[in-house]
Amino acid sequence: MELLIPPAAAESLFHVGSFPITNAMINGWIAVFFFLVVAFVASRRRGLVPKGVHNVIEGTIEFMLTETQKVTGDVKRAKQFLPIVGTIFLFILFSNWLGLLPGTGSIGIWALHEGEIELIPFLRPAASDLNLTLAIALFAVLTSHVIGLLTLGPMTHLSKFVNIRGVIHSIKKGPMAILVALIEFGVGLLEIISEIAKVLSLSLRLFGNIFAGEVLLTVMLGILAYFLPIPFMFLELLVGAIQATVFAMLTLAYLTVATQDHGHEEEAHEPAHA
Repeated sequence: MELLIPPAAAESLFHVGSFPITNAMINGWIAVFFFLVVAFVASRRRGLVPKGVHNVIEGTIEFMLTETQKVTGDVKRAKQFLPIVGTIFLFILFSNWLGLLPGTGSIGIWALHEGEIELIPFLRPAASDLNLTLAIALFAVLTSHVIGLLTLGPMTHLSKFVNIRGVIHSIKKGPMAILVALIEFGVGLLEIISEIAKVLSLSLRLFGNIFAGEVLLTVMLGILAYFLPIPFMFLELLVGAIQATVFAMLTLAYLTVATQDHGHEEEAHEPAHA
């Protein structure tokens, strides 16, 4: 029996006009719909004391707020970042675990795919599509810069990458200060490259781990469909949680660093002139 190893790219189920609807997108939409239902239920709470499912929702939010505050160091930024970081964490976690449900990757239709008749499953883990992980990573990094611009102001935030302010101030301090400022200017350009690397590392890490897990489970199911895949499914539960945590914590770190003004320390060491 030939193993049907899933392709790296998500398969199209149908098209809306010229726009393809893939099985990974269906998985992502199910996750979005689930959290819309959760948000609706949470908004229907009556009374000050939470009960039942509202208690679970409030406990989850309080736990994430506490963990977020450990990184930011203050409650204000923790509350500001929690909607972004918490949404990313819960979406990735739920979509990863949703991909482990029976039928995901195995129930579908036989159709022509890239010139061959293949089984196209109705569902596929959302994070096993590089398009989705790249979009979330790009959103996380761009959001950190938008919040940095709004919090610190354009000049302060952009000076972290292109130290224009340092070059201007160094003109009054002599040739050596100008040389140091030019070196810092070059380092700032490297920082721009590092921002692109952030997007690539975030997206490829999540995609690689989830796609590799899907391939592993497919191989184990092909060898023996009974009992053998069970330990690996528990392993994938752990991997899904770890990857969601890593992605969310890195996003939180980017947001925290983007809202810190590193120029204050340099200004504090400069002597005050009357």
